[in-house]
Amino acid sequence: MSQVSNILKRDMELFLNDLHSDSKISDTTSDAILLADFTEYNPLHNGHFHCMNATKYMFPNSLFVAVVPGLFERSGRGIPYILPREVRAEIAISVGADIVVEGPPMGIMGSGQYSLCLCKMFQALNADYIPRGYKPVEGMDKILKRINMGHRVVSKPYKIVDKTTNEILLKGKLEEDNYVITSFSNSLSKIGFDYTDKFIFVERINGVSGTLIRESILEDNLNDVVGMMPSKTIEVLKREIDNDSIIYGIRDVEKILDTANNYSLDELSSLNLFNDKLAKNIVDNRPFEDIDELQNAILQGFSSHFRQRVLSILENPIPKEVISQYIDKYPTVIRILGYKNEECLEKFKKKINNENISLF
Repeated sequence: MSQVSNILKRDMELFLNDLHSDSKISDTTSDAILLADFTEYNPLHNGHFHCMNATKYMFPNSLFVAVVPGLFERSGRGIPYILPREVRAEIAISVGADIVVEGPPMGIMGSGQYSLCLCKMFQALNADYIPRGYKPVEGMDKILKRINMGHRVVSKPYKIVDKTTNEILLKGKLEEDNYVITSFSNSLSKIGFDYTDKFIFVERINGVSGTLIRESILEDNLNDVVGMMPSKTIEVLKREIDNDSIIYGIRDVEKILDTANNYSLDELSSLNLFNDKLAKNIVDNRPFEDIDELQNAILQGFSSHFRQRVLSILENPIPKEVISQYIDKYPTVIRILGYKNEECLEKFKKKINNENISLF
């Protein structure tokens, strides 16, 4: 069995265990300031490092907690990560994070679903501040100001709306990083989390491209992008490349084709993000001999990454009803992927609102 197959099998067991667990609310109190930063670290580059350092400079005695997804090792785009999460956590701790916790299984969820899970994690962590990088574009300052006023700002088709005042703040679409900020605002409002003045917005630095880094790793041209990453990231990437442990773009093809070729129409329709039309198109065009044939049968969805998300769902076939149950209970367990030292770990345990803590 391949490394990726082993990871997916292990993570399905973790997913089901979490699904059938119940959170235990903690009654401990703490004056510690907790900074809850969500990022994929795919891989951790100078932009992430800048955001971490800028935030820690503002609160030097705080706990910096990185929320790093997560189960099944697929990104929000549905694409396999470069490195497993325990290795991404190792890098984060080495460059300054105090605690790294596991975030939700992004690759098998819609963007609204994993945004809701992330916000429920912020709530469970009892976060005092949420650092977030942004791109400075026209109109963004107004959006950020409204969010830090505690207003519910949401992205609608071709416009950004302040739902608290029913004003249109911006016409058009936001780029991905800025879109995530409004998605958090909407999701935090849904769960009743008061985020007034809790966001720390850090302007993104220039000269760093996660996409270019990932492409360079695949092309074995790491030297072309070393200036974009901290030395620890480069060191670990070289180690994992030497160990043939890079998982970027690698899938359990056998499992994907087995699901696509053998699940009934009703079983396919029940999967997360699927509908009857998509399921029927797969059934009508099978059997599939390879992934390319299958991708041609996947109808274009609401985003350019929809096909990749569908592949991840076929790889980990979970019904939408089960995903909904998982989201309702999330997070039942706070799974720690890494920590700086025992002192930080004890401060963290006293701070968060969940007694179910496990070490990965």
